[in-house]
Amino acid sequence: MRKALLVMLALVIYSAGSITIAQSLSTKVHFGVEGNAIIPMNEFTETSINGGFRGFFRYGFNDTWRLEFGAGYVKYAGKDFRLTEYETDVVPIDLRLLWYPFGFEQFSPYLYVGGGALHYNVIKDPDSRKFQNPVKSVEGTGWTGLGVGGFGVDYAVSENIQVGLTGGFNYSFTDNLNHYRDGDPKDTYVNGGLHIIFGGTNINKDSDGDGLLDKDEIYVYKTDPNKADTDGDGLSDGDEVLKHKTNPLVADTDGDGLNDGEELLKFTTNPLKADTDGDGLKDGEEVLKHKTDPLKADTDGDKLNDFDEVTKYNTNPLKVDTDGDTLSDYDEVMTHKTNPLKADTDGDGINDADELKQYKTDPLKADTDGDKLEDGKEVSQFKTDPLKMDTDGDGLNDFEELMNYKTNPLLADTDAGSVNDKVEVDRGTDPLDAGDDVIKMNVPMVLDGIVFETGSAKISPASEATLNKAFKTLTAYTEISVEIQGHTDNVGSRAFNMKLSQERAESVMNWMIEKGISRSRMTAKGFGPDKPMVPNDSDANKQKNRRIEFVRTK
Repeated sequence: MRKALLVMLALVIYSAGSITIAQSLSTKVHFGVEGNAIIPMNEFTETSINGGFRGFFRYGFNDTWRLEFGAGYVKYAGKDFRLTEYETDVVPIDLRLLWYPFGFEQFSPYLYVGGGALHYNVIKDPDSRKFQNPVKSVEGTGWTGLGVGGFGVDYAVSENIQVGLTGGFNYSFTDNLNHYRDGDPKDTYVNGGLHIIFGGTNINKDSDGDGLLDKDEIYVYKTDPNKADTDGDGLSDGDEVLKHKTNPLVADTDGDGLNDGEELLKFTTNPLKADTDGDGLKDGEEVLKHKTDPLKADTDGDKLNDFDEVTKYNTNPLKVDTDGDTLSDYDEVMTHKTNPLKADTDGDGINDADELKQYKTDPLKADTDGDKLEDGKEVSQFKTDPLKMDTDGDGLNDFEELMNYKTNPLLADTDAGSVNDKVEVDRGTDPLDAGDDVIKMNVPMVLDGIVFETGSAKISPASEATLNKAFKTLTAYTEISVEIQGHTDNVGSRAFNMKLSQERAESVMNWMIEKGISRSRMTAKGFGPDKPMVPNDSDANKQKNRRIEFVRTK
C-alpha cells in the first residue's frame, strides 16, 4: 500500500512539474503536494506527532470557490496506556470545497470542508488491548468514511507556483484506527503542514484592465482590482498611479473641490495642487463659486489677484472696474486709495475718476478746499471752484457767502457798489446793497443797537457790536470825518434832553478815540428831542427817536 501511494504521488508531482515547464498553466486547474504533521486523537491520552503527505488537484470555478480532490498517506501512531507503541497506515481520499473570502489573489486565505473515505491497516497493536476486559472486537484493516474541515493560505511566489500553509481536522467514521475500542468515540486526527501548488496564478492579472496588476491593486495601492476607476473620478487607477501621480482612492486628491478627472480633462488644472495658479483660492472655489480662471491668478487682469479681490477688497474678480467709475480696481486700491466698491468714494456727488481727471479734487475728501461746501455742489450747483475756498477772492469763503451773507461767491463785489463783500461785512454795511458801500456827505447813518443806561451817558456792553461796525468803517475810510449826533425822545425837559444827548454823543466819540480813531476826524453834537425820526406818540416810536447817528462832514 505504501509503495502504491508513493508511486501515485510521484506521478502527481511529475505531472505538475511538466506543466510548470510549459510556463502557461491555467488559472483554473492546479496540482500540488503537501507535507503534514499528524496528531492522532483517540482513547489514548499520550500525544505524539507523526508525519503524512498528500497530493491533490484543484479546479477553480471563480476567484472565490474551488474544488479539490486529493489522496495521501498518514502515519497514525502513538503510545497506549501502558506506553507501548501502536501504528496504523492510513490512506485518506477526499473531495474538498475551498472558499476564498477575499478572492484568489497573491495572498489568498481560505476555508475548506469536505468528505471522502480512508483505508486503514494496523501495523502494530497496542499492548493495552491484551489487558482489556472484556476485549472488544476491533478490525485491523478496512475502509471507512471521512469528514474533513480546516483552513489554509496560499501565497503566489511566481506566475505558476504557490506555497502555503494548511491546518485541518479529520474525522473518521471508525474507532479502529488505533486498534482499540473503549466506548464508541471515533478515531480522528488533526494535521498542519506546508504545501506547494503548481498552476497559473493571478499574480500578473489585471482584471479590470486599468493598467495595474490585481496584486498591486490589493496589496500596494488598496484599489479595487475589479473596478478600473476605484474612486470614480473619471481616471483609471493605472493612469492615476503611473501617469498623473494622483491618489486612486480619493476622487479629489488635492481636496480643492474638483475631482481629478475634471482637473485634468476639463479645467487642465493641477490635481496635486489645491490652488493651481497660486492666487490663494482653491481651484474648486474659483470654478464653482467665483467663476474665476483657476489657471490665472488675476482673472480680470486688473493687477489684483483673485484672492485679494474676493477676500480682502470684496471686488469683482471678473471685472477690472468693479464700481464702474472708469478707474481700475488696482488703481483705486493701490494708487488713489479710493473705494473700488463705490464710484464716489467720498460721497460728494462726483465720481472718483472725474475728481481725479477732470476736477483735480480729492476723491477721499467731500470738501477738497475745506470751505464746508461739498465738491459736487460746488461744481454742479454753485459753479464755484472746489479747489478754492474763496472762488471770487473777496476774502469771504464760498460757504459764508452762500449760507451766511447770501452774496454771490463768483463776484467779489456782489452789489457792484465798488466795495467788495468782505470789506462790507467787516465794516457792517450790507454787501447786497450798493447804496451803503460809500458813506454819503451829510446823510445820517443810524447806528442801531447802541444802548445807554437809563438817564445816563454810560454805554451798555450790549452796544459793543454796533460800535465795532462803525469803528471798522472809520478805519476802512481814513479820509472821511464824521459828526456824531445824539438824539432823545420828548420825555422830560428839553434842557435835560439836550444835555443828555450831547453827553451820549461825546461818549461814543470817546469810545472811538480809545479805539484809535483820531479826535480830529470827529465832532459830537446833541440835538435832544428836536429832530425826531417819527412822532413820539408810542413807545416804539420813542425808542426809534432815541438814537446815535453818524453824518459824514468831509
